[in-house]
Formats: sequence, structure tokens, C-alpha cells
Amino acid sequence: MNAARRVLGPAGGLLVMLLAGCADPELGDLDRELAAIRNDPGQVPRVELPEIPEYEAVPYDEAGRRSPFIAQLPEAEQPPRGSEGLAPDLTRAREPLEAYGLGELDLVGTLQVGGQPSALVRAPDGQVYRLRVGDYLGSDFGRIISITGASVQLVEVVPTGRGGWIERSTRLSLDD
Repeated sequence: MNAARRVLGPAGGLLVMLLAGCADPELGDLDRELAAIRNDPGQVPRVELPEIPEYEAVPYDEAGRRSPFIAQLPEAEQPPRGSEGLAPDLTRAREPLEAYGLGELDLVGTLQVGGQPSALVRAPDGQVYRLRVGDYLGSDFGRIISITGASVQLVEVVPTGRGGWIERSTRLSLDD
């Protein structure tokens, strides 16, 4: 009990001194001044607003010219003619994923089955298809030429617009 008095005695004294220091002898003066302001707040000062200048629209006469914010395009090159020998086999039965553009298809995984790589591709309807090298997908006659751990490489056969066909290499990736 003596040990408790020795510790609590000085701590209690320190607490009383700290609380006494919080008292402000001039709080009465502050209360009187605030009461006087509440009774007679005085007049609200009148603030003069600045004069608003007249707006004058400036005509823009350069609307028909090239925008300076768009890069100038080089002269259009002639598209490649392509080859009629590259034309896809239009009599071949189309595979289910050829009904969708590549942008609509998602590569969701790859796996090895019997040492052969396979790709798992999700169609817009939510169905997942397992594809192998040589299978077709995409609306541009895309044929799978290789499957890696993170992507599917394909070759598409697209029309040139001038009567021929050209091959275009593209890929589906897991991170797309």
C-alpha cells in the first residue's frame, strides 16, 4: 500500500497542476465581448462587384483546313495485289469459332495432352473450346500454326480488295 501511495501521490499532484494550467483567467472578458457582438453585429459591409466585360465572339474562318492536331498522312500506297492462289477453300465446312471475329474470342489457357499442345478459347456465348494446331478460328479464315504456353499464333487469309488474297500473321495471348 505504501508503494502505491508513493507512485500515485506525485502522479495525482502532476494531474492537478496540468488541469489548473488549462484554466484561463480572461475567459470572462471573452464571453462579454462575444455577447456584445451577438447583441449588435453592426452593418454588413457592402461589396462592390467588378464590372463584367462584354464578350465578343471571334469568328473562326479556318474550319475547312487541315487540323494542326492531326498528323499529316503520307500519300496512300497501293495495297498489295495478293495472289488468287492463296484464296481460302470456301467449300470447306466452317468450324464453330469461325463465326466470331478474333476480338470477340478470349484465350483462357493452354495445356499439353499426350505431348501435343492445346489451347482453350472462350467464345462470346461463354462456351470454351479446345483447339489444336491446324484448327480454324476467327472470321478471316485464321488457321492455328503454333501454340505456346501463353499464346496462339495464327495465319489469316484476307482479301486485298483488288481481287487477290494475302496472308496475315496474328496471335491470341493470355494477357489480352
